[in-house]
Amino acid sequence: MQEAMEQQVQPEELPAQQSVDEVVQPAAETTNQAAERTTTDIFHWANTIDAVKNELEVEFFLFSKKYTPYSTRLQPELEAQVKPLFLLDYLAFVTRGAGVGLTVHDYDHITDSGDSLLRVNLEQVGRAETLLYLIEKERHDIMEFSEEEHEFKRMKGIIARFYLPDQPEKTFYVIKQLQQNQVLHGATAWEFKDGTFGQFTADVGLKIPADNQVLVVGQDIFAFNQKKFESLFQYEYKRLAIASEKTKAIESTYRLTFPEGIRLEELVREKKKLVTKLQTMEIGAISQAEAIDYADEMQLDLMVDDDGAIIIMDSGDLDIFLNVINEDYVTSQITGRRFEIKSKRLLDEPEGEAPRGLAGDR
Repeated sequence: MQEAMEQQVQPEELPAQQSVDEVVQPAAETTNQAAERTTTDIFHWANTIDAVKNELEVEFFLFSKKYTPYSTRLQPELEAQVKPLFLLDYLAFVTRGAGVGLTVHDYDHITDSGDSLLRVNLEQVGRAETLLYLIEKERHDIMEFSEEEHEFKRMKGIIARFYLPDQPEKTFYVIKQLQQNQVLHGATAWEFKDGTFGQFTADVGLKIPADNQVLVVGQDIFAFNQKKFESLFQYEYKRLAIASEKTKAIESTYRLTFPEGIRLEELVREKKKLVTKLQTMEIGAISQAEAIDYADEMQLDLMVDDDGAIIIMDSGDLDIFLNVINEDYVTSQITGRRFEIKSKRLLDEPEGEAPRGLAGDR
């Protein structure tokens, strides 16, 4: 096993995300399906916030491409721009939508309709959940942003945290993606004022995106712009949905055992490599017995308990198991060396005469 595993590339870590097949119907729609939890009625929320919008306070955070949050400060003269850029258009969109048939769909009910708003559980979007947890629960560890120390070119997005000091349950977040082509740096930018060019004196200049992108209310994320939401948090719904279906197929086909508190789907979500691998795998082509024999033949550390169930202790064991049922280990007939195959293509059955030297073997 050691020789085969030495050729593996360490996968990129993927923050935990809940099952993509969890269905929760939005409160704004009539449904016969029982929701697993109460979701946000976005129309009621918009009416409630519109009534108190002048009382709302706001603070801003930047977050990096590695999803590290940084606190910022806001000069008083910018306060008049905050709500038009980060709040009023969201309220107007929802309020107007209530009158023209806007509907709310979960991500597993994506439609091509232009009059729908997509919703997903915050728990399913690990990067967003972690960011907001740090802001709410680990505020003392968040550093104030400094261009000199943190560099604006490393920033991915901006978060506006709206709140009422005496009603914390009404706290919500507006999140927008930052485009580096909308950023001005002092060394390469000029100011133009009163008909005259002058030196750009700020560390960084930023054009705030005017479009509606992402809103987080309670445990619900509303994607006003699906593409930007997925880009902001690297949320790959379709890939995760396929991985979830393949995970179910594995559980129904093979007898596996795990340590207490560990589930197959959790192990898959933790590693992007495994999510990718499952996209094209054929589940069930190799039986349980064949998988165990194949692992023994390849001298792999795939353990089996007394009942014949394959033991998966961690993601390393799962990686080996998936390689086995995908026939990703081979032994060279020339050198006898063992290899792990990263990609393969099934060959057609040969036609015509046998290759040189093999005719006598037929």
